[in-house]
Amino acid sequence: MDLTFWIATQWILLALVASLLSIRLGISVALMEIAVGVVGGNLLHIEITSWVNFLASFGAVILTFLAGAEIDPQGLRENLKQSLVIGFLSFLLPCLLGMATAYYFLGWNWNAAKITGIALSTTSVAVVYAVMVETGLSSTRFGQAILAACFVTDLGTVVALGLLFTGFSLKLLIFAAVLVLAVLLGTPIASRIFKLCSGKVSEPEIKFVFLILLALAYLAVYSGSEAVLPAYIIGMAMAGFFIQYRETLHKMRAIAFVAFTPFYFIKAGALVSINALGTGLGLILLLLTVKVAAKFIGVLPTTWLFRYSKRDGIYTTLLMSTGLTFGTISALYGLTNKYITDAQYSVIVTVVILSAVVPTMIAQKYFFPVPETQDTPQIEAPMQTSNESATAYSKGGV
Repeated sequence: MDLTFWIATQWILLALVASLLSIRLGISVALMEIAVGVVGGNLLHIEITSWVNFLASFGAVILTFLAGAEIDPQGLRENLKQSLVIGFLSFLLPCLLGMATAYYFLGWNWNAAKITGIALSTTSVAVVYAVMVETGLSSTRFGQAILAACFVTDLGTVVALGLLFTGFSLKLLIFAAVLVLAVLLGTPIASRIFKLCSGKVSEPEIKFVFLILLALAYLAVYSGSEAVLPAYIIGMAMAGFFIQYRETLHKMRAIAFVAFTPFYFIKAGALVSINALGTGLGLILLLLTVKVAAKFIGVLPTTWLFRYSKRDGIYTTLLMSTGLTFGTISALYGLTNKYITDAQYSVIVTVVILSAVVPTMIAQKYFFPVPETQDTPQIEAPMQTSNESATAYSKGGV
């Protein structure tokens, strides 16, 4: 008997429960979806089918595209230096410290250590963007600077994985060439389609964007890269264009949060093994501490260098400490190619997923930007627009 609809019912039920709990408890829906995913995976034993994997992957792609498309080009140029420096250090120190810990302290082989370092270096654009949207910070330069730094961090992860394991190939060069063409031609073509079709019930302009994202995702996977990487680049390339089509972005965001991202975040939670938490708790806590500590060592002093307030610096650092998409991708790559064992994979994935939850909850509860901390010269003007979102959060609107 075909159980597709029954499996879908379970997943949507979990998504609904997560939404209701999010509203009731004032916690980000992304974090609640991960939490119910843990319950669903370990107690309900929900099935992760091929179509669930696709919906989850496409959800990550759309979220990453939206994160890039909502970055104001002018704000990005003004904050480019700080985003590059913060993003690079957010990648480099956790990667090196994670490798050293796995190799010298845990006694794992060199390949397993490299996978560990790469997995711990990541920052989750999907989690950060979801939180930014719910709190209203995605429309501020402060939030956009964090999103840009997240991309720099994950770009470092992709490059490291390529240099240390996969290498470069003709397929990768073809993908890079197509991506450059998409960046150059995407906006002019989209401009014509949007002028002709905008406002139609069938939303052909959204289908056009999805077509680009899916085609580039296929080429990325075909070349040995990751599907979410071109999504962010295309999003940033079209950010200026979407300034005049904000309504379309809002529609895409609604589609993503209703139909795709619940599968992504619930799946992430379902991958957490309670048994792994019990048997490898010491290793998990150690590696989680290493990741967060390395982020603080690299990012927090840098935020002070760029004259962030103490509160904003800690908030930025905690969000840069999150991990999900590229972390789990790196771990799965290591397992598939037998660079790490099943036990090592469970530990690494659990650490990555916990890093998506713990730092985010602490940041939202204790360090969310409020008006009195918005005296930082670098981000003073952008943060003025986040007063309403801070008020909304204090009222439980997240």
